Amino acid sequence: MSRRYLALWFPYLATDRLRRLGRIPACGAPAEKPHVLVGMQGNALRLVDCDRLAVRLGLTREMTLADARARIPDLVALEAEPLADREFLDGVAAFCDRFTPLVARDEPHGLALDITGCAHLFGGEEGMIGLVRRSMERIGLMSKAAIAGTPDAARACARFGPCGIVPPGREEALLHPLPVAALETEAETVIALSRAGLKTLADVASRPSETLSARFGEALAVKLRRILGREDRRIIPLRPPPDCVVERHFAEPFADMASLEAVVVRLIGEAARVLEARGAGGRVFELGFFRSDGAVRRLAIETGRPSREPKALLRLYRERIETLADPLDPGFGFDAIRLAVPLCEPLGTPQHSLDGRAVEEEAVADLVDRLATRFGRDRVLRFAAQDTHHPVRAAKALSAAAPQPETAWPAPEPREPPARPLQLFEPPQPVEAIAEVPDGPPIRFRWRRLTHDVARAEGPERIAPEWWRDGSDEPVRDYYRVEDAEGRRFWLYRIGVYGVGAVPPRWFLHGLFA
Repeated sequence: MSRRYLALWFPYLATDRLRRLGRIPACGAPAEKPHVLVGMQGNALRLVDCDRLAVRLGLTREMTLADARARIPDLVALEAEPLADREFLDGVAAFCDRFTPLVARDEPHGLALDITGCAHLFGGEEGMIGLVRRSMERIGLMSKAAIAGTPDAARACARFGPCGIVPPGREEALLHPLPVAALETEAETVIALSRAGLKTLADVASRPSETLSARFGEALAVKLRRILGREDRRIIPLRPPPDCVVERHFAEPFADMASLEAVVVRLIGEAARVLEARGAGGRVFELGFFRSDGAVRRLAIETGRPSREPKALLRLYRERIETLADPLDPGFGFDAIRLAVPLCEPLGTPQHSLDGRAVEEEAVADLVDRLATRFGRDRVLRFAAQDTHHPVRAAKALSAAAPQPETAWPAPEPREPPARPLQLFEPPQPVEAIAEVPDGPPIRFRWRRLTHDVARAEGPERIAPEWWRDGSDEPVRDYYRVEDAEGRRFWLYRIGVYGVGAVPPRWFLHGLFA
């Protein structure tokens, strides 16, 4: 299947955004005045964007504000806000997810959509481009759209051509009449091409590629090939495409919240059947609610293990809805609802053991998922083993919804006490210790103003530092497992060796055994 791309261009994005916010009067308002956005360039204020009326009156970008006011005294100038424009464009890109999951920015003030295999869902390319234009008009944006076989061809057609649809394989024939400005190269290059009599893409394409590359650089020849459909380049979407997508589009926006859950239930059931056919389960489920006014609300549900159980996912969805600080608002209604599964993992058919442990593990996993959904993924933690011999770094707290690391916990020796205590002090607490021999285990130590007589001791276990993290100056530690006369067990270590160096060895309590 040949690739198909839809290019969207918003020539008045910045001023349309301000008009949506009410900072610029609506088009056709009484005593309408031209509005421009200005920014400091060099040592002068220059026009960054113009609204439609200002363009009709002859104003253009990069014109100085003083020159523009000399031409139009009642001109209204506002400060340009490029960051706000970019965020607004990202919001429009999120709204375009309803047409295809592959949406990329196409600066300035444009979007590129990979619609390969999507057009038939909207009545073909004619129906799709019409729906996109009507959707943009409904949210207050003037747009130009074109469909072609490469992103560059669609962009050139939308920004410099008559817009519309370029049939597959017809890019070269239909885009030849476009001006050389469609190459969007430096102004000096456009002037040089025009002076050489090359005023259209057909004129440039008639020249040998080697000649163009030698005179203007290889980038010009590459751009020409892409516009004429001879070479394709894939877009880089803002959001990675999900592994599984199911969605519902509605002929008329609906705002009935009671019916909303019924739609979500059907989407979850469809996604579960798709995942079951693949032998996979989802780790992340993202619901996208597309409102008719262009707003998009996304709700993510994460699980601690692969899942495709509809009842469990529905419970998590209800938990998520109940904990929203900003309730889900349908506004003027939802046009579409999408359930995407960005992360999938293999999941076989569950095998329940006779002792019921699988049922218990499933119940615990469901509880963890519900707690993480209600309180947040970073507030429900679990410990994971780390591939290191250092006792402090042997375990790490991870989110309960994070993927299970490959490192397994070390298996304890049979009939042996634990080698490491469950509770560690950070930092280790200094103690005063006495040993029978200089490098032997302690026979008595004082901790928190209490003296403990050691009845049993085991060690030493020498643990060297991780020199690639701690440096070469970190001292070696000699650890001892000791038990006092009352049966309490401690994990002590000594730094230093008697008789070596001016500083005597020091003792620390690092942990307590249960």
